Amino acid sequence: MKLQRKNRVRALAVGALAVSGALALTACGSDDTSGGGSAGAAKTSNIKCDGKGKLLASGSSAQKNAMDVWVQAYAGACKGTEINYQPTGSGAGVTTFLQGQTAFAGSDSALKPEEIAKSKKVCKGGQAIDMPMVGGPIAVGYNVPGVDNLVLDAPTLAKIFDAKITKWNDPAIKKLNPGAKLPDLKVQAFHRSDDSGTTDNFTKYLKGAAPGDWKHEPAKKWEGAGGQAASGSAGVSSQVKQTSGAISYFELSYATAGKIPTAKLNTGAKEPVDATVDNASKAISEAKQVGKGDDLALKLNYTSKAEGAYPITLVTYEIACDKGNKAETLPATKSFLTYAASKDGQAALKALGYAPLPTEIADKVRATVAKLS
Repeated sequence: MKLQRKNRVRALAVGALAVSGALALTACGSDDTSGGGSAGAAKTSNIKCDGKGKLLASGSSAQKNAMDVWVQAYAGACKGTEINYQPTGSGAGVTTFLQGQTAFAGSDSALKPEEIAKSKKVCKGGQAIDMPMVGGPIAVGYNVPGVDNLVLDAPTLAKIFDAKITKWNDPAIKKLNPGAKLPDLKVQAFHRSDDSGTTDNFTKYLKGAAPGDWKHEPAKKWEGAGGQAASGSAGVSSQVKQTSGAISYFELSYATAGKIPTAKLNTGAKEPVDATVDNASKAISEAKQVGKGDDLALKLNYTSKAEGAYPITLVTYEIACDKGNKAETLPATKSFLTYAASKDGQAALKALGYAPLPTEIADKVRATVAKLS
């Protein structure tokens, strides 16, 4: 079982976010999904089990590694409940939830007003709400021979990904990296070919921090000019690793696993900011709640100049009904989400490259989960 665990960790690190299909996890089989290290040793003594049978959920693939660890810990404590989370993507997860097929959904983007209105047909007497559960940095990985300490800023990134900067020795990049030996090498910008919550969040950053240079509206579907496409974070990170002159955006775990250097961001702070879990948490702590009532949808501050705040971040929400959840799934849904939002559940994330929720936000999520009915 230990060997299986180590093999599973390696698989998760290099691209399990791209894997689709059901995750029918039982108490013994779930050992294979352990995150290893502190995540693999996630505390289970404080998990309060409630509900029996199978709990179906689907959505965000960006949170799949987190879900694997949570499910492993929960299944170990709650023998009578089986969690089945399918990483089908944010859009597909929301659609399935709104059709009443799952107990909750995971999405890297908050619900749209029309989706909330539609949810009232499923949530009898209530509506769907967004509960932030997973945070993390979106790294900008690059492959530029001879350059291992690259600094970029929002306007320059916008021009790179909109095919307005085409060479690595462009004056704008030189200005940000006066001591670097930048080659006369073509920029190979890669973006996601699939509809992606990571793309949505990355383009929200470009639009929010460099509106004069990024004219496209943020979306899950790539709208920028030029560039090359690859499927999933595993696809774009693989292209960066093997292509000279390449650059792309993906979850930090892919950069770490692939030993891909990541750009620091010149945000206007005294020092350029690294893409790290702690720096992403600092940025998320500046987020403002824009959802109404128990809807905890957040608006991130993409123009923060706070020291050590990395602004290209992603927040994944768990989506459930505030009222009107199905009686047969409500107890297990509350029990599982209570654990995910708990201090133990959040502490298990850091070893996987995710950013635990800031205390103020986590407290609100816990209170909201407790009220689900």
